[in-house]
Amino acid sequence: MAKRRSEGGEVTRFAPSPTGYLHIGHAFSALTAFHARGKGGTFHLRIEDIDPGRCKDEFTDAILEDLAWLGLDWETPVRKQSKHFKDYEDALKKLNLKGLIYPCFCTRSEIKAEIENSVHAPHGPDGPVYPGICKKLSDEKREDRIDGGEAHVKRLDMQVAAAIAGPLAWRDAGQGMVKAKPDRFGDVVLARKDVPTSYHLAVTVDDHLQGITKVNRGSDLVPSTDVHRLLQGLLGYTSPTYDHHRLIKDATGRRLAKRDQDMTIRALRKSGYTPEEVINMSGFSG
Repeated sequence: MAKRRSEGGEVTRFAPSPTGYLHIGHAFSALTAFHARGKGGTFHLRIEDIDPGRCKDEFTDAILEDLAWLGLDWETPVRKQSKHFKDYEDALKKLNLKGLIYPCFCTRSEIKAEIENSVHAPHGPDGPVYPGICKKLSDEKREDRIDGGEAHVKRLDMQVAAAIAGPLAWRDAGQGMVKAKPDRFGDVVLARKDVPTSYHLAVTVDDHLQGITKVNRGSDLVPSTDVHRLLQGLLGYTSPTYDHHRLIKDATGRRLAKRDQDMTIRALRKSGYTPEEVINMSGFSG
């Protein structure tokens, strides 16, 4: 595990997914994390490539090239999540030993139908909360269905997890201590049959193993911090400080996405823009 710094700067990271080319919103986020390390600090680049269907090596190569062009440098080697599935499997085993994981065999259509038939279907930050259909299955039925090769995901029993962890809070750079409310997400998915992790689990494990002391990321991920704080508590990890920055939007006020090809760093480079001009376009002021 990376050494946590008690003085002389922060340990920060930028963690994009290689599902497209970086746009100026990514430039703002990367620059924010890079400069947040401070004097004597450390900056890590992490590639979150757990989705084999959408992540491509060509985009990973482009990420490294674009960030270097902007003047950023980072600790090596770059951590690629697809190369560290065992780390996530080990964390999942720890949670399973605490009785916090159960298999869910529900299809999306089954979950949708159950929610539509419910009079009071709760909604969380990610939409309707999973109604807990498979939580009622006996251990014997679960084993039979797994042995039969049924596709399934592994969910966190949120009610039990929250009870074990107790009250939790995370430190926000601007707001101070924020009370974590992970229960509003319901029984989140932590792993799938084809991919032994989820975003929530992988990012929590990675931040711990890399010794991250300050997480800089977009304000759209504020709710997810509640789940990450819960996982940190359950796994015995130290919680970093969080700084959720504003999101970069286009002239119409719409949040930038990877589909906005004209605003990608790659396209701007080809159009003759300099790194300084792209940095200014991103709104980063140092």
